[in-house]
Amino acid sequence: MIKLPAMDFPVEKMINTARAAKEAAYAPYSGLRVGAALLTDQGRLYKGCNIENASYGLTVCAERVAFYKAFSEGERQFAAMAVISDLDGFCSPCGACRQVLSEFGADLKIYMCSKNGDYIVKTLAELLPEPFVFQPPS
Repeated sequence: MIKLPAMDFPVEKMINTARAAKEAAYAPYSGLRVGAALLTDQGRLYKGCNIENASYGLTVCAERVAFYKAFSEGERQFAAMAVISDLDGFCSPCGACRQVLSEFGADLKIYMCSKNGDYIVKTLAELLPEPFVFQPPS
């Protein structure tokens, strides 16, 4: 595990952006606040937080909020994402977020952070080795 002070600037900034995004989370049902920051290949950061709903299926994860914000601004090339929560353990993207992100690169680095600043890094391909791929019938 690597502590935050040992990181290079882009990673530290990305994780701090995710941590700040977590503060805006709306989680009245689970109480679990999650923040994410998506780093583009051009060095731009987009942040997102989880937004819960009384109808649980309508809840949107922080990772998808960050991704949709970036995508709606025309971004298509991504380098890394940081995810952090209030949990002691590492915050890993759910299966739905993994699938959404898989459309834009198996090499995307995911920094899964704990609330105390430790993190582990895996590629999206490691987290979702066999994503769903639609192949229309010929």
